Amino acid sequence: MSDHLHEAVDRVVAWTAGRQPSAGDRRVLAVEGRSGSGKTTLARAVADRLHAPMIRMDDLYAGWDGLGKGVEVLRDWVLEPLADGRPAVWRRWDWEAGRYAEEHPVPDADWLVVEGVGAGATVLRPYIRGLVWLESPDALRKRRALARDGETYAPHWLRWARHEDAFYASEKVRESADLMFFIEE
Repeated sequence: MSDHLHEAVDRVVAWTAGRQPSAGDRRVLAVEGRSGSGKTTLARAVADRLHAPMIRMDDLYAGWDGLGKGVEVLRDWVLEPLADGRPAVWRRWDWEAGRYAEEHPVPDADWLVVEGVGAGATVLRPYIRGLVWLESPDALRKRRALARDGETYAPHWLRWARHEDAFYASEKVRESADLMFFIEE
């Protein structure tokens, strides 16, 4: 773990101390930012430190045009049930089959970490205790995303970026963040 990432994780974990539940007995932390900004790396490290399960929005999007649907299913399948004191179960989007697949129960824990574009949507904020925003230069984000997902993502980079542009223009996620990190490495 780089020094910058370690410092960011320490800062997020320190910030979480004493936060009250936001979805039933659960505290929910959303880690947001554009594709390739480092959300998954930070969220995984924070989840590990908080002993929390993590849900990736990539597993909830209904395909390349499914950002809105991903937000909806996070609310309907996970956050509303937790807020009502019910078990939460989500289904993974099977990108090859083009449909939702197997179910995943959300384990009991004090915290739930959700990472990905859409995790900080306005409709989800009543259930979220903290919102973290990551920002990185465009060239670095693209290089990281394509290194991570390779040729699978390459033909969809601009298509997905348009969805991000529309989402962030209407949702003002960055402006609503509790913590913000600039990642330049």
